[in-house]
Amino acid sequence: MTATTVVKRQPVFVSCDKLRPDTRGHNLKVKVVEANQLAVRPGKTSRLSECLVGDETATIILTARNDQVDLCKPGACLIVRNAKIDMFRTSMRLAVDQWGKVELASELDITPNVDNNLSNIEFELVQVPLEASTPDAEAPESAKTDTEHAADTSAT
Repeated sequence: MTATTVVKRQPVFVSCDKLRPDTRGHNLKVKVVEANQLAVRPGKTSRLSECLVGDETATIILTARNDQVDLCKPGACLIVRNAKIDMFRTSMRLAVDQWGKVELASELDITPNVDNNLSNIEFELVQVPLEASTPDAEAPESAKTDTEHAADTSAT
């Protein structure tokens, strides 16, 4: 058998202001502004920390788990790969699961924009009624054109 080489794509880094709810696959270069370790529940061994991270465009809360907590110290520069946006209550949180990676970066020239915190924006899930979105739904009388209205009255 011949060995084949796999050519990997270079990661495409995005800025924090481009993050949207329920999206995934984000690669970011960020700086940690602050880190708050959350209390561990009795009987649990996992560690959890909420870190405010950001770049020149915006900041967002990163939910760090287990080994990621050790990397998230205030002032540290991080490269976050394959991150996703989770919704916690009505706000966005950046999370890195088992398919992603958080690693320390060399000193990046980043000054986070703490005035634009994306986690402070509240989102609301809007349900769209199914009847209004189907093309077969009967239009109300006021929405019909004159020819449709005339065809309906002549048929009766």
